[in-house]
Amino acid sequence: MDHSARVYDNVFEMLPTEENPSPAVRINALHPLREDVDAGRSRYELFAKLEWMNPFGSVKDRAAWEMIREAEERGELRRAAGGDEGRGIVEPTSGNTGISLAAIASARGYSMRAIVPEKVPLEKKVMLRIAGAELDVMTDAMCPSPGMGEGSIGMAKTYSRTYPNRYLMLNQYENQTNFKAHIRTTGPEIWRQTSGRVTHLFTSLGTCGTVTGTATFLKQKNPKIKVIALQPSAGHDVPGIRNREELGVTKLFDPSLIDEIIEVPFERAYTAVLELCRREGLFAGPSSGLIFDGARSYLARERPADGVGVMMFCDNVFKYVSSMVKHAPDLAPQE
Repeated sequence: MDHSARVYDNVFEMLPTEENPSPAVRINALHPLREDVDAGRSRYELFAKLEWMNPFGSVKDRAAWEMIREAEERGELRRAAGGDEGRGIVEPTSGNTGISLAAIASARGYSMRAIVPEKVPLEKKVMLRIAGAELDVMTDAMCPSPGMGEGSIGMAKTYSRTYPNRYLMLNQYENQTNFKAHIRTTGPEIWRQTSGRVTHLFTSLGTCGTVTGTATFLKQKNPKIKVIALQPSAGHDVPGIRNREELGVTKLFDPSLIDEIIEVPFERAYTAVLELCRREGLFAGPSSGLIFDGARSYLARERPADGVGVMMFCDNVFKYVSSMVKHAPDLAPQE
């Protein structure tokens, strides 16, 4: 592979590493401390780490690749041959992890069955099928917390227990490889991209692999780094992320690594998307909008005189067009 020329033998060589990081882009027009910076009262820099530039479109490429490679090394996956159906993957997902898993599995010759809550946007369901996954959609009535995946998790476990020779459940909510992927890649990338000057990490909560792994690495480098988690308000419909009360399904949440959890009214996720697209040229998805809005509030409150903040922008807006139209009906073309 040649990262400088961007020439690769296969798509997997494009996956992010310290030597081939996802881009970090400076926030300019929407910098929450713009007046302080212009007046010389602050030298604070704020960057968005664009995870949609990963080959399969989201931050979840990192964990998906690590989990599949680990399963391969243990001999737990088997390609179909002759009359043998092979042993593929079954996984509960709100979309991004499933898309990454399905794309990688298909390219490597394994089957994939994705179990998703009904609430997942249509675009993500279609993307899962495009990537080669079989799809089971769980109705909200079958999920203890509608749309949040508990019913999907139970169904995936049922598949793996009932058909152990056909399905392996990687279990992103408990698999420690999920957060180890970020210790190996995301943390070192941020440290290198900021020349070790990072002072704040802004991220969301989901499986908590991203925050746990990235925070673990960065705090080992500098315990003073502040990790700020942004959570949506209750009743939210921001796909792929959770608030503190919804974290019971994951075993990867480590509150000792998080300095503050800030709640953001979930509607702001969608208005912030429009700001980022129109003012910064960043086609960020709703979870990124929520992270930006929360980071903006935090910085306006704290008004640091110096430092470097990095926001994890998990994916882009293209998979959420229907959600955007729901929250901003004027976006729909008029007949």
